[in-house]
Amino acid sequence: MNALSNFAINNKWPAQHPDRIQLYSLPTPNGVKVSIMLEETGLPYEPHLLSFDTNDQMSPEFLSLNPNNKIPAIIDPNGPGGKPLPLFESGAILLYLAEKTGKFIPADPAARYQVIQWVMFQMGGIGPMFGQLGFFHRFAGKEYEDKRPRDRYVNESKRLLGVMDKRLAESKWLAGDEYSIADIATFPWVRNLIGFYDAGELVGFKDFPHVARALEAFVARPAVAKGLTIPARG
Repeated sequence: MNALSNFAINNKWPAQHPDRIQLYSLPTPNGVKVSIMLEETGLPYEPHLLSFDTNDQMSPEFLSLNPNNKIPAIIDPNGPGGKPLPLFESGAILLYLAEKTGKFIPADPAARYQVIQWVMFQMGGIGPMFGQLGFFHRFAGKEYEDKRPRDRYVNESKRLLGVMDKRLAESKWLAGDEYSIADIATFPWVRNLIGFYDAGELVGFKDFPHVARALEAFVARPAVAKGLTIPARG
């Protein structure tokens, strides 16, 4: 019996390598945060693809790991004290992996909280606002004749991009000159905004050159390029 045997999710997505971190995800902006982090740190892991088409996220097995039915989620079979640790919420997972490895988060307390504040900026602002903009611009919301809901999220997304642009005019990365989990959390969403959501012109992305510069540097990282495709879609 291995450390994962007591987790119901293992019945639906059996671990072939139970000694590795198990990642349950989909290559969305939230999902790839964790695959990128795992690639950046070099931690061994095993990815499992969830399908929204078949409502995998609503299955009893997945809900046993994340009652909020959102990807990503992980189980670390070698968690604190050598015991398995299940985790959901991408921001919490990034913080955990950073602490586990000592990478992409400073040891100095003041610098550490600089990173954490920018992670929270993404979790509370960038993700929710960009996601709603995507709904109203690309998905079902685009059929709404009343454009006030869309414009609300367009304007807030512009404001958030402006905050980022001002910060990135002063520093190489969001939390300073060192690449961190703040960048891993944020730039998949920026990439999605101008790519998959096709909202670059809508938000005037050309007006945020420092964000564009950092995004280009982000996607050029080999671990990012690989992590953006994991788990591979079937």
